[in-house]
Amino acid sequence: MRGVSLALSLVLVASPVVADDLPVTSRVSAATVYPEGATVTREAAFSAPAGEHELILTDLPRDTPLASVRVAVDGARLGGVRTREDYVPPRQAEDGAEVQAARAEVARLEEALRAGRAEVADIRLEADAARARLRFLDGIGKAEGLAAQDPAALGDLVAMIGRETLEARRAEAGAERRADAAERALKDLVDKLSRARQALEALVPETGPRALLAVAIRTDAATEGQITVSYTVPQAGWQPLYDLHLARDEGRVRIERGAFVRQDTGENWRDIALTLSTRRPAQQGAPGEIHPWIPRLGDPDDIRPMPRVKGDGALMEITAPAAEADMARPEFDGLSVRYAYPAPVSVATGADRVRLMLSPIEADAEIEARAVPLVDETAFLMARVTNSNEDVILPTSEARFYLDGRYVGQRRLPFAAAGAEMALSFGPIEGLTLKRVVKTRSEGDRGLINRASERRETVEITVENLTGESWPVTLLDRVPVSEEDDLRITWNARPDPDETDVEDKRGILAWRFDLEPGARRTITLDTRMSWPEGKVLR
Repeated sequence: MRGVSLALSLVLVASPVVADDLPVTSRVSAATVYPEGATVTREAAFSAPAGEHELILTDLPRDTPLASVRVAVDGARLGGVRTREDYVPPRQAEDGAEVQAARAEVARLEEALRAGRAEVADIRLEADAARARLRFLDGIGKAEGLAAQDPAALGDLVAMIGRETLEARRAEAGAERRADAAERALKDLVDKLSRARQALEALVPETGPRALLAVAIRTDAATEGQITVSYTVPQAGWQPLYDLHLARDEGRVRIERGAFVRQDTGENWRDIALTLSTRRPAQQGAPGEIHPWIPRLGDPDDIRPMPRVKGDGALMEITAPAAEADMARPEFDGLSVRYAYPAPVSVATGADRVRLMLSPIEADAEIEARAVPLVDETAFLMARVTNSNEDVILPTSEARFYLDGRYVGQRRLPFAAAGAEMALSFGPIEGLTLKRVVKTRSEGDRGLINRASERRETVEITVENLTGESWPVTLLDRVPVSEEDDLRITWNARPDPDETDVEDKRGILAWRFDLEPGARRTITLDTRMSWPEGKVLR
């Protein structure tokens, strides 16, 4: 194989005189899809006699980023490469048999609808003719001089008008009935045509404009070869989804993983080799720079606070996967994770949202009831899980939680690296009730602005177990934290908390205890804040 990758220029690259143009048809054979963007690989086979030639591809999507295209040739020497977005020769229609059959059905129904509407119009003409006869007969009956006619002749005229009028009314009524019946029949035809058009649209025929790629090759003898073209596009991506199943009796969590893949490249991907990657080439790819820090002195009135820089924190029903479902298993390169799907995948442009299954993760779970009476009225069932797998859990809003096989809700799942601990919530525990009551609060001045120098508060926190089972409870509350020397804060808890500054959050306290059925636990928390006279507590 003599394949050389070239950065594609948007101008004609100098090459030898070309003897023949060889049109070739390419197809997408593989794609590596990132959370944002994809690297697409397309292939085309060619036959070339000895000499210098140009392989002409006219089937690249119009929005292909031509500057990112890389080309390799197997079976010939690669020469210059040129591209064109405008004045591209028309390509031969490549509609498959399914699309052609759908187009033919739409055309047949459209013709039948036109014929049916013409038939209704003809029937309406019969009704119009009958009404014209009625108007003529009515005019005869109103003509002047009828009273002077012979009675016998007048009687014959009246009888004739009666007969003709009856016949005309019958003809009008019959025509209207037949027209109404024909129109009702057309409604079924209109519905069939609408469904046929929807079926054609669902096939997502590729009708968008195309770009041209011309590749110069040279060969010393007749050859059979292959050209490979790759490029990166932004109009694709994948989103992880997770079904998290907690089995309380087993103390295990099973995370069934999948991915939603979408693409809007302007062409359908049919039976391609698909790989998902956690790399994010569209995001920051290099470390940030640190610039010199040069402190300067100035007048206090001219000094303004420097802004703080914050870092980014970074309903459809889903059925359980089949027992023998194709699953992509992770591959690690030390920097990212790749999932090569084992079966060919098809994704229609701008339409499909294809769900693929990834290998599941199972882990032991430490189950507890977490109580936060400051903001909640009930405790919540939590499962502490360590991602012992080498794989990562990617952030997604498509995370659905199941407790002992029952669906309990959908919420966002944050990122978890390999070895990271996750705290997963599986819904409220209605029988573990929480109360937080401020028993006493003392302040000096009770005006709109508090100018007192001290504030005391006593809070009583109660957890009651109205369920029929024991629960390990972790109760969280908080006390104020001072960052100023003049603001002094003291606090006292009965009983003492088991942990302070939980998860490195200042002032967050935790109590851990087991609560039997029907039992109640009460915690009393006293706080005192004092500050100099003349200051205001905000």
